[in-house]
Amino acid sequence: MHILFADDEKNLQELMRTELPRMGYTVTVCPDGLTAVAALEKESFDCLLVDLDMPGMNGIEVIRSARELRPEIEAVVMTGKPSQETAIEALRHQTFDYLTKPCRLAKIAELLGRVNERRQNKRQLAALQHRLRRAEGDPQLVGTGKAMDAVKRLIGKVGPTESTVLIRGETGCGKELVARAVHQSSLRADQPLVAINCGALPENLIESELFGHCRGAFTGADASRTGLFEVADGGTIFLDEIGELPLAMQAKLLRVLETGDIRRLGDNQTVNVNVRIVCATHRDLEKMVEEGTFREDLMFRINTFEIIVPSLRERTEDIPLLAQHLARRHRTDGRDGKLFTDEAMEKLQSYQWPGNVRELANVIEHASILCESLPIALEDLPQQFGKRQLRKEIRDAGPMTLRDLEMVAIENALRRNDGNKPAAAEELGVSLKTLYNKLNAAEEKKQAS
Repeated sequence: MHILFADDEKNLQELMRTELPRMGYTVTVCPDGLTAVAALEKESFDCLLVDLDMPGMNGIEVIRSARELRPEIEAVVMTGKPSQETAIEALRHQTFDYLTKPCRLAKIAELLGRVNERRQNKRQLAALQHRLRRAEGDPQLVGTGKAMDAVKRLIGKVGPTESTVLIRGETGCGKELVARAVHQSSLRADQPLVAINCGALPENLIESELFGHCRGAFTGADASRTGLFEVADGGTIFLDEIGELPLAMQAKLLRVLETGDIRRLGDNQTVNVNVRIVCATHRDLEKMVEEGTFREDLMFRINTFEIIVPSLRERTEDIPLLAQHLARRHRTDGRDGKLFTDEAMEKLQSYQWPGNVRELANVIEHASILCESLPIALEDLPQQFGKRQLRKEIRDAGPMTLRDLEMVAIENALRRNDGNKPAAAEELGVSLKTLYNKLNAAEEKKQAS
């Protein structure tokens, strides 16, 4: 902790200047209240230890100023003239404790230990609240196929270490769940896990969000704020979509990763934090390095250990298990029964899922709402998600003729209907004869070429 001590007694000043560092604290000693307030305007402190009776500005006035400048500070008052009135006045200003002079060093050490414990409890509470706001469903990694088994094995290896982890994978494939699993398998599991979507932070607020700011650091900063790196102290910080960070912030982040020191905006004092870094991205960082949009030294720093999360189309064997897991989130009336008809499950398994698990979760939620009674049937599934795949295939295929586009639509319709031509023709909105004519024309063109 960084402690601000204010007392007009010179012998106490020298005592605190010597003894508090021996207890493991950093201390700034001030001879009066005005000097203490000036120090509060320049630096951040964790604890204010102040005498009530000082010339010029008494301890209560110092605490009042401290509450405006540094709302998070813990205040402890000391006095050689104890009275019920002064005790009540101190409590009215939300002081942590009240000491009567002369006070033994052992008593001061015990009190500062309690102050530090309270700070840690506040930080953990803030982290828990942050996690609750960001939590999206069950962090369980669902899947028994080879691809997910490989991911789980890597998590088991790197989790108990302190190594920085880079998680790669397409959008929506479950990178944050992997990050949570890494944290839960680590020695920091009972400490905060703070997740930050770097791509969702406005560029002008990124530094404040990550490192905090002091009151008055910029327009609108009406109060001091603790940054998310401090909230995560002792635990894990998950930097999702790290490839979206601007170059200026990449340089500042690199320094934090190398030294562990952060500095709030508008503050001269550095704070050391002990956090484990887990990052994720869907971007090609190597290509970004070549283009000059991502720092090569930062990439090497975050890529100590790499986990690649497979897309859903690379682990189609897990779709039934995932679909049932997601359905149970929304439906409690079918825990022991069948959740999907065979036709609905076949539809889910035949789709390519460009949006990965996130898209699957949305489809299941839609179907669960629409379904009046289990099992979920084919007609309960959104009618648009199959068409989204067709549009994606057309985009990926590049330039095509109108006849080529027709054949893509026909082939997809036949695949969705297991080769049933009447059903495919009905889905396409054409007669069965027209469908046969187009198939015959395509076959003749293929033979001629």
